[in-house]
Amino acid sequence: MDELNIESLISAEAKRLSDKYNKDYLDCADIVKITGLGRDNVRDLMNRKDFPIMKVGKRKIVSVVAFATWQIKSMEN
Repeated sequence: MDELNIESLISAEAKRLSDKYNKDYLDCADIVKITGLGRDNVRDLMNRKDFPIMKVGKRKIVSVVAFATWQIKSMEN
């Protein structure tokens, strides 16, 4: 895929997720709904080095844009 196409896919996916969940940051429960993975698998995913989380206290969240970027880029591999 060319860079322009990837950027437009990321932008469209981020907008779709942001509109659907009405938020700019996703937590574990949101990612469970999006991916269909179980809670423990999502927690394992959120502990991976390549997953773009931010910590707010003990809570782990990911921005919609960072999640969409990670999602699209991981499909390339």
